[in-house]
Amino acid sequence: MTKQVSEKILKLNVMFQPEPEGGYTVVVPSLPGCVTYGQTLEEARKMAVDAISGFIDVLREDGEDIPNDEESFVSTLSFKFSRIVTA
Repeated sequence: MTKQVSEKILKLNVMFQPEPEGGYTVVVPSLPGCVTYGQTLEEARKMAVDAISGFIDVLREDGEDIPNDEESFVSTLSFKFSRIVTA
């Protein structure tokens, strides 16, 4: 019996947050709890791929749907706000 492997491109939004002590925390919003860290941006990217792969393996084992952010995007909004300071 021959098994066929089907590959699919999975697109997920990933946030890289610089840390004050150095390095980057990586958060994958569509995979709650999927968080990792790397000392450099390159290491953070590699760690993200590894964390996402492991997370998806667990979703498959549990028969869960695998999210895909193909239709969504991330944007940064800048806006002014005022604070009221009382003495």
